[in-house]
Amino acid sequence: MQLFMTPSSSAARLRLQNHMRTSNRPISVSDLLINMDVWFLLFLTVENFCRANKTEGFSFPATPIGWFAYSEEVCPTGTSGAGKSQASTRCSNKTGSPSFERPPQVFKCDQTLSDIKQNLTSVADLETLASSTQILTSKPEELTADNVTTAAQIANTLLLSPQATESVRVAAVATVSQLLNASTPDTDTEENATLSLTQTLDQLSVNLSSSLNTTQSQVVQPNLVVQSAQVPAADTQGVQFTSLTGKSGSFVSERIQLNTNTSTVVVENRFIADALIYIRFSPETVSRHQKPSNVSLGFVLYQNGRFFRSRLYRRRHAAIRVLSASVKGQERSVVPQHVEMLFRPTLMNGTSLNDFACVFWDYSVEDWNTAGCSKGNASDGVLRCFCNHTTNFAALWSFRENYEYSDALDVISIIGLSVSILGLVVTIVYHIRDNFGMKTRQSDINSKIAPLCIYVSLLAFIITFLSGVENRRDDAELKVVPQTNVIPDSDEHVDPDRGSCTAVAALLHFFLLATFTWNSMYGTQLVLLVRTMRRSLPPNWTLLSVAVGWGVPAVFMAVTLGATYRVDNPLGYRQEEFCWLAALDKDKQFHFGRPMFWSFLVPVGLILVYNIVLFVLTSLTMCRTDPTLKSTSHLTLKKKFLSSFSLAVLLGLSWTLGYLVLVTTGHAHLVFSILFCVCTTTQGFQIFILFTARKPSFRASVSRTLQYASSVNIPLQNSKYNLLRGWKRNTASESYRDLKDEHTS
Repeated sequence: MQLFMTPSSSAARLRLQNHMRTSNRPISVSDLLINMDVWFLLFLTVENFCRANKTEGFSFPATPIGWFAYSEEVCPTGTSGAGKSQASTRCSNKTGSPSFERPPQVFKCDQTLSDIKQNLTSVADLETLASSTQILTSKPEELTADNVTTAAQIANTLLLSPQATESVRVAAVATVSQLLNASTPDTDTEENATLSLTQTLDQLSVNLSSSLNTTQSQVVQPNLVVQSAQVPAADTQGVQFTSLTGKSGSFVSERIQLNTNTSTVVVENRFIADALIYIRFSPETVSRHQKPSNVSLGFVLYQNGRFFRSRLYRRRHAAIRVLSASVKGQERSVVPQHVEMLFRPTLMNGTSLNDFACVFWDYSVEDWNTAGCSKGNASDGVLRCFCNHTTNFAALWSFRENYEYSDALDVISIIGLSVSILGLVVTIVYHIRDNFGMKTRQSDINSKIAPLCIYVSLLAFIITFLSGVENRRDDAELKVVPQTNVIPDSDEHVDPDRGSCTAVAALLHFFLLATFTWNSMYGTQLVLLVRTMRRSLPPNWTLLSVAVGWGVPAVFMAVTLGATYRVDNPLGYRQEEFCWLAALDKDKQFHFGRPMFWSFLVPVGLILVYNIVLFVLTSLTMCRTDPTLKSTSHLTLKKKFLSSFSLAVLLGLSWTLGYLVLVTTGHAHLVFSILFCVCTTTQGFQIFILFTARKPSFRASVSRTLQYASSVNIPLQNSKYNLLRGWKRNTASESYRDLKDEHTS
């Protein structure tokens, strides 16, 4: 956090200094409460970075303490290091205030990583070679696999060199930190070099303090932390290494803490830990020490798991932090009794934790292993791990997307589709009874098959849509994290397919494509009959239309399902929110490579264009006027309009509104969405009105049915009751008179 001294903060500092100078008593709690603003401003004015400055002719940007700064001056074009900074220096606070170290390390622009690797035998130049390697890897996005391999080998040699000074080791650690940001493909040579480098870092962490004759030593770089400490075995119960959460994910020294004597895991209030490891020693064995004995501890924290390439766990988006712990003592009794870790995963927006595994890196198999480790709960978003040994640890976690299930079946859809089902059922029954009787000619039957198939496929689509398009998961089950410590296959979890939703999506795909295909077959045969004035269809037309009408949609559906569907990843074919073809990518953007586009929108779009051409040709023929005919122009125009509108409904031209919904935004998008919903959901009912209810024969049948129902006599039983006043043998019936009669009498 970059904060500068302000006039108000300077005044606050002077007020506190004057108070301490003029008062002989210590500051009390009341003084602290009164001067809370003073302490707050003093806290804000502590600078933890070097300000941008020009040193030795090179301009360096503002840099946090412990990090390296690279000059704005770069090597000229034409050199092997073109575009790289000409100098580097480190921000430190050795003088009491943050400042850049002098003199800066100057880079020879004609050097390459291969040159540096060959010159590592020269002990006198180790510091220059280390800084040069660091500058050459300062832009990780430009590194190749060979560059990463060579740089890892150089850093490994520098860290293992007995002649390496503290500044050489720090520069080598900075190089390793930069390599963690490289995005090169996996190669065996690079993997061997980086794995060897992790083992060297473990050795460095546990030996760094003893080699420098200090109790603690720390090197913090943006992507790598190396912490070393020497602890008296008899004076400690446990050691805790903590990396606190900050505004950025990079590591800075102020957020790295080491507690060398604690009996349990402790995180101070107001602080959040991103990664934590706690090592506890046996209190019985520690108390028996008769002579002083030190325990050397080393911790290495990696920003990501790039150096730990796993074949068991596929990482795509998850940022897996790796935390190494090493313990070295003179006696067997200092072996840790208990190792506990906390990892806080960084979840992407719209996702939640599905499962995690507590693992360590097994160098014998060069992959993650769960032996000796167990996991705790993760109810508060923190992954807890327990192991009985020390090595490189990590929590491999998987996330699942949190889908917002929209109401696919709103009121308009339910009402429209319900009346469409009723209309299609009546239309199918009437169509079969009226056109497929015993006395119907074969030529007439052939021409009536296409509309019947349209009705059937559309009805099947609507029933399937209403009964199974929604796909809601049980959120209560999803929140439970399994207790078994099993390594997930991938960081992205997809629920295994239960089959029903995929089956619904496949059926919807098939029936809707079949509806459009049969629309085209009907329009084609209509053009053949109307434009050519033929009385019958060509031979074998029925067999051809059935093969095309049902066969082509089946092929499209089968090819799409086979190419995109997997049992362990059904979302390649369908969506999760509802049972329909997949359309969006991981960023929730429409993707042209998804099945929705190439398996539905493209073929349906071509069919609609073809149907529009058929509609125009047929309408032009039907609307052509014969001047010799004598008829009412109003009636003729009405018939022509109804004929054209009926054809447009049966050809499914209202579905073109769906393409307008896709390409519009704002108010136009809302209008087209409403029109599309109303027109498509009521298509079955429109077919009933235009092709069934308007026919005189259907109206006559309905009229006869109503007359028959009204003429049915239902016999009723009549009974006569007398109201008696008493139970006498000679019972007389009570007589009642109107009150008006009584008054008149």
